[in-house]
Order: sequence, then structure tokens, then C-alpha cells
Amino acid sequence: TMNVEHEISLLVEEIRRLGTKNADGQVSVKFGVLFADEKCANLFEALVGTLKAAKRRKIVAYQGELLLQGVHDNVDIMLLQD
Repeated sequence: TMNVEHEISLLVEEIRRLGTKNADGQVSVKFGVLFADEKCANLFEALVGTLKAAKRRKIVAYQGELLLQGVHDNVDIMLLQD
């Protein structure tokens, strides 16, 4: 079975690796950057599913429900907790 907690912790690491800090010190990354990254592609079977699980747990925030490659490449995914 897929360990959601583990996947989320990997996601947090990848957002930190690929993202940038804003003025408030929060790290964010564009969905397209995350989606196109080769390491992420290999790590996550279902990146969108992992993002949704992380959003439900208030670990990340982003606009909308379902993120689609291309359509939502410019959506910011914000890391809410360190």
C-alpha cells in the first residue's frame, strides 16, 4: 500500500528543493515546475493525489481542486508548514 504520510514528506522535500521563498518566508513552487521535474516524476506515482492529500492535511495550499498539467502550470503550491 502507498504510505501517504511518507509521500507527503517527500513532497515537502521536493517543494523545498524546487521552490523559492517569498517575502513572508513561505516556500512556494509552480505546479508546472513540480510536474516537469524528473526526480518528482520518478518519485510520485500520483503527484496530484499526493498534493490533494497534503492539502487536506493543511500542509500545502493552492487554488482549485484538481491540478492539470498545462492548464495549471502557473498555479503556486505554497508550503504551509516547515
